[in-house]
Amino acid sequence: MLVKGRKVSGRGEAVAANYAFGPLEDDVIIKHRLLTRTTTTRGEPPLKKLQKKFTSLFVELDKNEDNYGDCDKLAKAFLQELSTFEIPLLKSKAVVDANLREKHNFDELREEINRQIVQAQTDIELLKKQLEESKIERRHKEECEAIRKMIATQPPRSETLKIISDLEKEIAALDAENTASSRMLELRKKQFALLLHVVDELQNTIEEEQKSLIEEKEHKHGMEDASGGSEPMHVD
Repeated sequence: MLVKGRKVSGRGEAVAANYAFGPLEDDVIIKHRLLTRTTTTRGEPPLKKLQKKFTSLFVELDKNEDNYGDCDKLAKAFLQELSTFEIPLLKSKAVVDANLREKHNFDELREEINRQIVQAQTDIELLKKQLEESKIERRHKEECEAIRKMIATQPPRSETLKIISDLEKEIAALDAENTASSRMLELRKKQFALLLHVVDELQNTIEEEQKSLIEEKEHKHGMEDASGGSEPMHVD
């Protein structure tokens, strides 16, 4: 089946018609050409020509006449046609063998490519892991560098030890002073308590003395009153 197509230009002018075969027709034609060893659709197929040569030879041989010359001529023509028909077959066989070798090579190449793809994926995963490890190692190095810089800004160890020793001495002195102050405070507390006790005793003593004086005065006044009342009265 032929499909007729026509292309039209931008100005609407018609151009020459193009003819093409459909996909199904192409497959049929290619298969027919491979079977009949024809390269074009024109002319008589080689297989048919070979068949005609063989039929002519068979008909000539089937005759009961003295035709050896014709048979020999037809036989040579048949063998020549057979040789001509065999050459494309040998070429086709060579092409098929080459295609098989090419297919085998392609299969090996595909397997090698697949192997390389798998290896590349493995390498990629390994490189990803190494990249993560490198990032962690770099972060650790940066942290160590920051610590090193911070340490570099600090005074030397000897100076630091001297400062610590001075601070310890100062703390010891402050502790001794604090202890002495605590003892002095405790002593002052005891002295103050003793002073309060003495004051309290003095106050009690003074109160008792005052009370004794008052009682003595009262007793004395009582005696004076009693002595005054016992004297005789004088009458004028």
